[in-house]
Amino acid sequence: MNSENPSTFGQIFKSENEIPEEYKIKEIHQKEYLLNGELIQWNGETTAIYSPVYIRTENGLERKLLGSIPNIGVKEAIEILDASVKAYDSGFGEWPTMSVENRIKCMQKFVYLMIKQRDLVIKLLMWEIGKTLPDSTKEFDRTVDYINQTIDALKDLDRESSRFEQAEGTIAQIRRAPLGVVLSMGPFNYPLNEIFTTLIPALIMGNTLLFKLPKHGVLAHYPLLNAFKEAFPKGTVNTLYGKGSESITPIMESGKVNVLAFIGSSKVA
Repeated sequence: MNSENPSTFGQIFKSENEIPEEYKIKEIHQKEYLLNGELIQWNGETTAIYSPVYIRTENGLERKLLGSIPNIGVKEAIEILDASVKAYDSGFGEWPTMSVENRIKCMQKFVYLMIKQRDLVIKLLMWEIGKTLPDSTKEFDRTVDYINQTIDALKDLDRESSRFEQAEGTIAQIRRAPLGVVLSMGPFNYPLNEIFTTLIPALIMGNTLLFKLPKHGVLAHYPLLNAFKEAFPKGTVNTLYGKGSESITPIMESGKVNVLAFIGSSKVA
């Protein structure tokens, strides 16, 4: 399609001053990533993030620049992996040994902090993925509902584990334990909801998380970094940016990942 053809695009895309104030968004140039409970400053190479939405300018139609993200290399990716391994500590870390009650309290704090960022996350989903306002709002609210439902499911599991089960003359008490370090990867079309459907259950059960942000929709997670930092113990959640084709292979080859939670294409898998 010819982006310079005013008869085709001129009536669809608007100039900056024609965009309603409540839907405008400032550029976000992310210079941090979450590692071992701290937002680490990144001074290296970055990747620019452009919206699929065009803006009419003096030079014609141009994709709107939304900001940039760290382009983390293999060395940093391995450091992030090691932080997750250290936090799990063969099942003896603070998070895997924490009581179900306290893990639920941490997750409830995360939801509280997440809701505070609702408007910004919704706007970022709109601009970065090209979703409509109703679809972006629904994705955010559905994700919050999913977290609360997961909390309720864990409460039910915890109540069941306090009971004794009897089968074929054997009496037993069943308790569920975390599996270790989880590498969570999600798709771009539902960059918030679908990745959280694997991330949240893995997290609330006491696993530590290596969180690979999706290629598209990555900035939509930026407002939530502080929520992860404030709600969970150090090293419980660590974020990974950059090219998955470069960093994921050495991470998986390390043998330190216990679970891969992946939603995406068979080619990437």
